Amino acid sequence: MNILFIMYDQLRFDYLSCAGHPHMDTPHFDRVAKMGMRFTNAHTQSPVCGASRMSFYTGRYASSHGAQWNGFPLRIGEHTLGDHLRSTGMGCWLIGKTHMKVDAEGMARLGLAPDSIVGARQAECGFDVWVRDDGLWGEGPDGFYDEKRSPYNEFLNSKGYESTNPWADFANAGVKDGEKASGWMFDNADQPANIREEDSETPWLTLRAIDFIDQAEGPWCAHVSYIKPHWPYIVPAPYHAMYGADHVPEAMRDDREREDAHPVYAAFMGNKIAAAFQQEEVRQKVIPAYMGLIKQCDDQLGRLLDHLEATDQMDKTMIVLTSDHGDYLGDHWLGEKDLFHAQSVKIPMIIYDPRAEADVTRGTACDALIEAIDLAPTFVAAAGGTIADHILEGRNLRPWLHGETPEWRDVCISEYDYSSTPMRDVVGVSNRDARLFMVFDGRFKLIHAEGGFRPMLFDLKNDPSEFVDLAKADAHGDEIARLYDHLARWGRRMSQRVTRSDADIDSSRGKSGRRGILPFLKDGTEVPEALTKAYRGPAKQTFVAQSQKKDG
Repeated sequence: MNILFIMYDQLRFDYLSCAGHPHMDTPHFDRVAKMGMRFTNAHTQSPVCGASRMSFYTGRYASSHGAQWNGFPLRIGEHTLGDHLRSTGMGCWLIGKTHMKVDAEGMARLGLAPDSIVGARQAECGFDVWVRDDGLWGEGPDGFYDEKRSPYNEFLNSKGYESTNPWADFANAGVKDGEKASGWMFDNADQPANIREEDSETPWLTLRAIDFIDQAEGPWCAHVSYIKPHWPYIVPAPYHAMYGADHVPEAMRDDREREDAHPVYAAFMGNKIAAAFQQEEVRQKVIPAYMGLIKQCDDQLGRLLDHLEATDQMDKTMIVLTSDHGDYLGDHWLGEKDLFHAQSVKIPMIIYDPRAEADVTRGTACDALIEAIDLAPTFVAAAGGTIADHILEGRNLRPWLHGETPEWRDVCISEYDYSSTPMRDVVGVSNRDARLFMVFDGRFKLIHAEGGFRPMLFDLKNDPSEFVDLAKADAHGDEIARLYDHLARWGRRMSQRVTRSDADIDSSRGKSGRRGILPFLKDGTEVPEALTKAYRGPAKQTFVAQSQKKDG
């Protein structure tokens, strides 16, 4: 079986028609949901691109792999999805974005050349690369945000887009009065991108994925990782005009959220991203563009699905649709992601399993507490491998897919390191204390902030919009203590003993005795006679008497 692992960047869980969005029409997402199972309570391990993706790719929590912010290198030697899958005989390929930064110092320390097979995989998050393009080719006074080459920019140049950075000049900019109307400015979000639709980012990556599928010799896992609907919020025609102001929902925010707000939450509500999305005119322009980007993603998904069917590969390809995190879009007085309201930390997750055992769950939804790290062990199991559960911290989803009800986790955890953001300075904490943790049991959501702050607590049964922070008062101490106990137990998890599995430890116990290491014996009768055989019998030579005579 092959695995088509598709990730969309910053796609909200509720901006799909199969998730109940009142205006979005996403028939191809819905098509996969009808073929498979939709997990309605899936959460990212960290609501920021880099840390989230490293958790997907390692199957480990952010505090386990350590790459907790964009640009934090994934340390050399960390086991990745590619390592686990290749041990089963399955290739693991990247097509698109990872947001991974190489641990160059670690590679140099160990003498790993980046152009060797092992070095190249270490430098690319364990993937073999079909094409990598992280899709943010910003350019400023100090140069480019991303210092690598851009295959997408090279493609645009080959298509006649004359620019040193056609990503910025065409794919993510419109035209107003003959001038560039950059997608970096929200005022331009309603403009069509100045590019032929078939040359824009999402169709380009879809074509690269089809090229891969056509030449691949299986079994393979292809991680098709789209940059969209991530900002800049601008989309080519006709998608720029498919949605308008009448499709923009009222912002989900409440004045109670700003009253005696938690200091960290207040800091994020006061940043420039939030300030922009608190303006209704920004929402009125950005959200239709965001919806247009999603609609284009759905159309390109249809293109991929049709290709699998046309090449008779649908019945042997597991398909996974997900996102690294969501997008506030002005809800809770916020923009972007970063915190732990559902708009940010919940992610879409739809899985089509072609095996007959999954027939019983086709077209159904599952509300179990799912974490992003669950995909890695699910893929290993699908590839016929043994799940290295001393390394992989997620759980195999196969029982849910096959209609079983397994014993499952009581809470899900998400983490956020905001030490690189201006908000750390606003709240006045050190780099090491600029950390947040979410514990969610399906009803109550606790958010802990390091640095001596009080927690936040939400009851999603009575307050599904997450407007009322119950920790402002003293009436819910028992719930807070209970969730803190879950966090403490999670914090004591075994997460770093990755070189020895439980089976390794069990099989090694007692072996030293059979190899002659027998300390703490009084007379030898405490152990089987076979273990002391080498230490009994006539002496080979006698030096003791000679030593005694000499001493006398």
